[in-house]
Amino acid sequence: MTASLAGRRALVTGASRGIGAAIVRRLAEDGAAVAFTYGASVAEAEKLVAEVSETGATVVAIQADSGDPEQVARSLDETAAQLGGLDIVVNNAGVLYAGDIESLTMEQFDRLVAINVKGIFAAVKAALPHLDATGRIINIGSINADRVPGAGLSLYAMSKAAVAGLTRALARELGPRGITVNNVQVGPTATDMNPEDGESADSLREVMALGRYGRPHEIASVVSYLAGPEAAYVTGANWNVDGGFTV
Repeated sequence: MTASLAGRRALVTGASRGIGAAIVRRLAEDGAAVAFTYGASVAEAEKLVAEVSETGATVVAIQADSGDPEQVARSLDETAAQLGGLDIVVNNAGVLYAGDIESLTMEQFDRLVAINVKGIFAAVKAALPHLDATGRIINIGSINADRVPGAGLSLYAMSKAAVAGLTRALARELGPRGITVNNVQVGPTATDMNPEDGESADSLREVMALGRYGRPHEIASVVSYLAGPEAAYVTGANWNVDGGFTV
């Protein structure tokens, strides 16, 4: 362990797999005690706990629906109770519904906004009583807030643009308390949700300066930096980690 986060307590939402799981691994590797939430993926959550626990790190899995504000609030309180406090909140939970505006439903709209936007607001609101002047809030956004490469992403892009705006506003509001708020806007990254051999993968690679998909651990490294002491002067940033997708 590098121990740059030794003694720190973190919660990562929606983190039983993909980018979220990579963030859990990296924060634990860097010395933090980590809790994470998951929805229905019980087996994957148990597997992640077993994997990280083998390194000697403290890791806790909490089942919670990221679209339910009451469950989100409970997960924050439970994290603080089990870890003895809270210093870092990583709002990673998200959902994607793709399709033209005529085919997308209002039920999908409500669910996507509930998780991607309202879930972050609920988590921050519930976290504040637990955070001191060294608190870190890190949102996982998307480069679709800045650039939409094709049709069918209206709902998702809207929600991630909302996250970018919320990040800037919260940074201004919470800055006087010493709490930083940042947004990691992720580009195409190899996960189950966006496989690098998927239908649109080749066209996306053509847009990126590096010509390849990112890896979850590459996103996790940025999150760990923002959570650490060296990033104490960074707040309100919408940081594109996208292989040059937006250049």
